[in-house]
Amino acid sequence: MTADAARERGRGSQGVAKGQQTRATILEAALNLASQMGIEGLSIGALAEVTGMSKSGVFAHFGSREELQISVIREYHERFSAEVFLPAIREARGLPRLRAMFERWVAMVATELDSGCIYISGAVEFDDRPGPVRDALAGMVLTWHGALGRAIRLSMELGHLREDTDPMQMLFEIHGLILSLHHDARFLRSRGAEDRARAAFERVVQFYALGAPSNPFGMVASDAAKAGLASAPLAAV
Repeated sequence: MTADAARERGRGSQGVAKGQQTRATILEAALNLASQMGIEGLSIGALAEVTGMSKSGVFAHFGSREELQISVIREYHERFSAEVFLPAIREARGLPRLRAMFERWVAMVATELDSGCIYISGAVEFDDRPGPVRDALAGMVLTWHGALGRAIRLSMELGHLREDTDPMQMLFEIHGLILSLHHDARFLRSRGAEDRARAAFERVVQFYALGAPSNPFGMVASDAAKAGLASAPLAAV
């Protein structure tokens, strides 16, 4: 390779590295904006203003507002994976790993009280809006659900949970705890929400490990109606 060719190659590598750094800077700003304004609040113009770049400069890195939104979702997923999934899978297979996944999930929600979880806020924004952005967001959430489902099934195989455990039902209940935590901690600013989420998780685990009556109150719907529970106002519950 000639000296001129080597210099050109070096300049090319520097250009690629600078482009990647600029894109990372834009994505960082975009994540901050999305946490405050939602994914739908992202725009090329808003990012240009925040980063001090021209609109054409931001556009060159993403090409469209839709691609920008999808890139932010992917970036959030990578960070979620780095903070929650990857450390958790270092734990022993089965229940220790499932418990670590939940605990790290709780910890991440706790750190996002002022910014909000893009998975949760994004679901509210795009639950009835089909398209590539919704597909990208749903795909990332389903990927995480898949990891949780595998951890549940491993717990069953290793005897940590009953073999008749319904993985999808347990996953549904675990995700419900996170949604409740996000609501109480972020919206209601309720103290102790994290501890309640952890306590509820242990109850779910205990149920699927040891078994419990399908109706813990010991009455069917008709019995509840006769007792006046079915029509009780919320204020009286």
